[in-house]
Amino acid sequence: MRKGFLLVCGVAVLVAQPLVQNVAHAAATGWSAAACGAEPTMPSLDVSSVEHYNASVDKATTYEKAARAYNSCVAKTANKEETAISNDAREKIAHIHEGSAAVQKHIAANFTRMTAALKAGSAKFGGASH
Repeated sequence: MRKGFLLVCGVAVLVAQPLVQNVAHAAATGWSAAACGAEPTMPSLDVSSVEHYNASVDKATTYEKAARAYNSCVAKTANKEETAISNDAREKIAHIHEGSAAVQKHIAANFTRMTAALKAGSAKFGGASH
């Protein structure tokens, strides 16, 4: 049972290899988490014999552990950096919002004063409007 399951896993790894290589290549050209070290390299697998297959299963298992640890580190680092950027943006937005709200409040107060002055003038001149 184990050999059959591992054979299926081995085939899945071989089929997914081009996809994994493309993703790794895309990741290599953008942002990276320097503190996490280098991304583990997917091993070459040989399924030409039982012995080579078993060795390949061991390589795949070792790679899987290293890749999961690396991925976890990258995810934590990205989350930390994204949170810092988000907090910085929130502070900048708050500053802009406060300035905008102050202008809106000032203009609203001006409108209130103008309306009061015009109502007083209208009452003074007998309610006539222009």
